[in-house]
Amino acid sequence: MTPVRALSGGERNRLLLARLFLRPSNLMILDEPTNDLDVETLELLEELIDGYQGTVLLVSHDRQFVDNTVTECWIFEGNGEIGTFVGGYHDAQQQRAAYRQHKAAAPAKATGNASKPAAEKGDAKRSVNKLSYNLARELEQLPQKTGAAGSAYRRTAGEDESSRLLQSGTRSDATGAG
Repeated sequence: MTPVRALSGGERNRLLLARLFLRPSNLMILDEPTNDLDVETLELLEELIDGYQGTVLLVSHDRQFVDNTVTECWIFEGNGEIGTFVGGYHDAQQQRAAYRQHKAAAPAKATGNASKPAAEKGDAKRSVNKLSYNLARELEQLPQKTGAAGSAYRRTAGEDESSRLLQSGTRSDATGAG
């Protein structure tokens, strides 16, 4: 067996990712997980993140990877502001462009209401013209997931009933009644 210190950077990253996904968790924080990964491992990582049942906080400069894995982007805008956008990186860029265009058009209109642009600002930032790829895929899988959850619930309820009947039968045998 090869010691970890003898592994390359990419091999160490693959080992670390394997260990992370083998442990049960509901929150995973990944900082630049695509560094030193080959294409095959990168695609596998995308699939694993897509199937992960918890929340993933991901920091990455790999825009394609972000587009393929996230449902919401937080982008540091400067001046201590963080923009929150639905979808991947390219969705966020489209929303930012729409917001800037809306903001640039607002001064051209003569308005006496100062609070209206602030309300429109929030709406424009959060508006979504289309579903991102991941959201559309998640929406398509929703009926299957809810059906599977219902089946699991019925199966568990049946097991609970069987267990209860077995326990009540065991108690009556142990007490001599029956």
